[in-house]
Amino acid sequence: MKKKIFHNWGLKLASLLLAFVIWFLVAKFGDPIVSVTFPNVRVSLTNTELLDNENKVFEILDNTDTVRVTVRIPTSMRSQLRASDIVAEADMNKLTDINTIGISYYVPNVDADSISGDHDFVRLSVEERMTKWIRVQSKILGEVAEGYMVAGTIYDQTLIEISGAKSVVEKVSYAGVEIDVSGATSNISMNVDPQLFDADGNVVEMKGMNQNVGHIHMTVEVLATKEVPVEYSMTGTPAEGYMVTGVVECSPKTVKIAGTTSLLGGVNRITIPEGEIDLTGYSENLTLNLNLKDYLPDGIRLVDTGSGTRATITVYIEPRVEKEFNLSAGNFEALNVPEGYSVKIIDVENGSSEDGSRVTYPVKISGLKKEVDSIQVSNIKGTVDVAEWMRKNRMDKPKVGVHEVAADIVTDSKIDVIGEVRVRLIISKLEDL
Repeated sequence: MKKKIFHNWGLKLASLLLAFVIWFLVAKFGDPIVSVTFPNVRVSLTNTELLDNENKVFEILDNTDTVRVTVRIPTSMRSQLRASDIVAEADMNKLTDINTIGISYYVPNVDADSISGDHDFVRLSVEERMTKWIRVQSKILGEVAEGYMVAGTIYDQTLIEISGAKSVVEKVSYAGVEIDVSGATSNISMNVDPQLFDADGNVVEMKGMNQNVGHIHMTVEVLATKEVPVEYSMTGTPAEGYMVTGVVECSPKTVKIAGTTSLLGGVNRITIPEGEIDLTGYSENLTLNLNLKDYLPDGIRLVDTGSGTRATITVYIEPRVEKEFNLSAGNFEALNVPEGYSVKIIDVENGSSEDGSRVTYPVKISGLKKEVDSIQVSNIKGTVDVAEWMRKNRMDKPKVGVHEVAADIVTDSKIDVIGEVRVRLIISKLEDL
């Protein structure tokens, strides 16, 4: 048996070698190895929770987590291989002191000759994590329709929380939201994505940053406006010897108000009630500073929310002055003289210009100095109502003779007459003249 095995052993060995060579050539040239390249393979980072546990964050630099991978495989497998079959991993456990992680490649269930990438490391920027709350600020774009105004903005969030790399979070000053109100005549409501800004109003990129809300619900209140006058009334009487000059200053005289169209249509003025301006006992000018908000109807507001919400009202008060005038008969006139009679007002002591001495009738007036100084004797007129005098004295017909009768003095409405003025008059029958 042994002799049979080793019989012609050289020939047998040569046959074995020849069979191996033939197999090798068939394998090589029948299903050759080819290189297949996939340009954008994403590197998967594992064990990233390790940095989370250390309260750190990372950012991948220079797109080093995207690799161009070349795989050498038999030609027969080429059509079966997809980019998604390639696994490229970087394990955070292997993070180096210079913040790089080596990339390992493999293709599950594929007998690849070799796998390689255009680079072998993922480069990271690693920083301490920082969290803070920032305020939401709005920016209104465009103009509402003419006759309308933006009355205010309301958010469902006034603060949002952001977290990320300390060097970036420190730059963030506020979260800005924008909404366009062009041509609006009613409220506008929508969800708005916030942007992050630094203190100078520059946008801070949100890459690698987290925030507790994705959007903010924002409502812009739009109201109709119109301009109305400020009206007022006064009550009370100044101190004795003083009077109102009639000059009242109000600033502002008109204000712009806002409200819904239906409410605004019923408001034509802002009225300050008379009880607010009480002149009782005043001997000098009265100045009041009133908050106009207190006199607005429900649902109506002032457009100007600054100093224009107050009205300053000044009532000018001056002392009375007195002056006495001596009137002659020519300043008086008899009215309602009965038919058949003649009535003449006389200015002589005994009723006769031949033997009597001439007299005058003193009249004392009171008022503001400016008004009193403007009065001349010729401006003062007096009247005697004969019919009224007869009624008061129960006369059916006037008595002929000289009578002393109260006269009504007619002056400017701003002038008061002090005391009673009595004049003499002669009543005669026409048939006796």
